[in-house]
Amino acid sequence: MKSVRITPEDNSQDGQLITSLLAIGAERQLCQLQTTFRTPDQASSYLHKHRKELERAARERFARGELEDGVVKLTMLLE
Repeated sequence: MKSVRITPEDNSQDGQLITSLLAIGAERQLCQLQTTFRTPDQASSYLHKHRKELERAARERFARGELEDGVVKLTMLLE
């Protein structure tokens, strides 16, 4: 079972930053999703709606070593 912990952070005018932990085997990888939403509830809803696609993108970036300060950074998906 995959374990993801979600924590919204207020970035004022920049939207909401959602921080989560992605399970990769026995390891946990810190991931951040930058959104344009004004409220934490909107950002969290977006993350849950697109969870599979965002987890796939995070795993791909992790596999390629695309980390910034040890964090996989994601942006919103184009719909």
